[in-house]
Amino acid sequence: MHRALIQLLWRALAVLSLVLAVIGAVLPVMPTVPFLLVAAWAAGKGWPRLETWLLNHTHFGPHIRAWRERGAVPRRAKWIATVMMCGSALMMQFTTLPLFIRIGVPAVMAAVAIWLWRRPEP
Repeated sequence: MHRALIQLLWRALAVLSLVLAVIGAVLPVMPTVPFLLVAAWAAGKGWPRLETWLLNHTHFGPHIRAWRERGAVPRRAKWIATVMMCGSALMMQFTTLPLFIRIGVPAVMAAVAIWLWRRPEP
């Protein structure tokens, strides 16, 4: 019973992450790849067939495998993520959000961008 529940939770996380990745593919404000990576990771814990499907997917499989093997991120993905973060940070400055949020969130985005650009490329 306990093992079946754990497997069900891993599968639920994999499905939730996959749904969020699909939403991210449609909505420009939401990322896709991080959710795909989580989906593949969770599937590996409780749904090997889904993990295999993701790893062999023609579009997403090579990126997931590159991340797993070397922590690699394609240059195009780095540029897209950086441009989206810059755009979000810029738009945030024209809102009525508190100053600490308008400064803090872009600072976190800048840290993420630095980390991202330090990742190897496939």
